[in-house]
Amino acid sequence: MHIARIGYTPLKGARHVEQPRVRLEESGPVGDRVFCLVDPREGRVLRTVEHPRLVLVDAGWDGTVLTTATPEGGVVTAPPRPTGEQLAFEYWGRQARVELQDSPHAEQLGDHLGRPVRLARVTRPGEVVYAGSVSLASTGEIAALGESDPARFRATFVIDSERLPGPGTELTLGRAVIRVRSMLPRCRVVDINTATGAMDTRHLGTLAARPRPIGELPFGMDADVLVPGTVRTGDPVSDAGR
Repeated sequence: MHIARIGYTPLKGARHVEQPRVRLEESGPVGDRVFCLVDPREGRVLRTVEHPRLVLVDAGWDGTVLTTATPEGGVVTAPPRPTGEQLAFEYWGRQARVELQDSPHAEQLGDHLGRPVRLARVTRPGEVVYAGSVSLASTGEIAALGESDPARFRATFVIDSERLPGPGTELTLGRAVIRVRSMLPRCRVVDINTATGAMDTRHLGTLAARPRPIGELPFGMDADVLVPGTVRTGDPVSDAGR
């Protein structure tokens, strides 16, 4: 097994960009989902499945400056500045907290989505991540769905393998070690075309027709980081317990 693809985005819901490498810390991939967009009226994070045009936004973050680009041609590059205002909300059964930012990105992205939004930064890594800090998919499982675009599944790592190891397995990836935690439940985001923002597949329906835990539509696995380290595309993946 080896790493076939690495991907993440600094802005939750934006285009899931293929990366040549990533640094894993105990909190997860460095630079992943540092920012999110907030609905100022409802006081919650925008969900990609409700705003699929989010996947058309390109976002880059160098630790100081955030750059966002939309299909309309606009590019905004600026350092987000904290307002001191924090927002607490329930996020998939747990309390999460983000800090609202003052930046021109909100106006640009609001115009793209056709609604007012606020830019917010997470107060700690993983605050707006659904499950484990690392997500995994395999080339074999993606091919079995008849899909050629792994970005639809927004996995931190796509592993070149027919299937993924089971829960509890410890894997060495490059210089890092992770522990596979559990199957990863999915929503209709997997049906969003990453080039158009349109719902154009029935992957979720295919998953629903398979044997599965009641109330869940799993695809891929999530994992926790045991040993921090840098992982590169092409790095071997091995069972750390062997």
